[in-house]
Amino acid sequence: MEKLLWLDDCRDPKDTETDWIIFSCLGRDVEIHWVKNYEEFINYIKQNGLPDGINFDHDLGEDVAREKVKNGMSKRQARIQKRETMSGFECAKWLIDYCIDNKKELPTWSSHSANPVGRDNINNILFNFKYKK
Repeated sequence: MEKLLWLDDCRDPKDTETDWIIFSCLGRDVEIHWVKNYEEFINYIKQNGLPDGINFDHDLGEDVAREKVKNGMSKRQARIQKRETMSGFECAKWLIDYCIDNKKELPTWSSHSANPVGRDNINNILFNFKYKK
């Protein structure tokens, strides 16, 4: 069974109302591990090694910001804190360092981010590492 690491703070990878799992491992047995932030992302890989595939979101922290507003924080303050949250791009940079340090090949990846600039940044940095060594 292949393992897919799903990085997204809000979107459930198993939500049947979306088509987020349009990924290279479609049609195979896939075990999906959902991580919602930078810390969970690096902890998963440190504890379990590299998965067969990773699907990246760029903008992380929306779930935390919503909860803080719900608990009384101003929307302005929550937005400020959200901007300080590590993004999927930082996860991709960490992944490259991990692969270099551990002499590992980069796993298959995709980005489902609704942020087109963030999605392109993730794909470009990973593509450059994989194909321009």
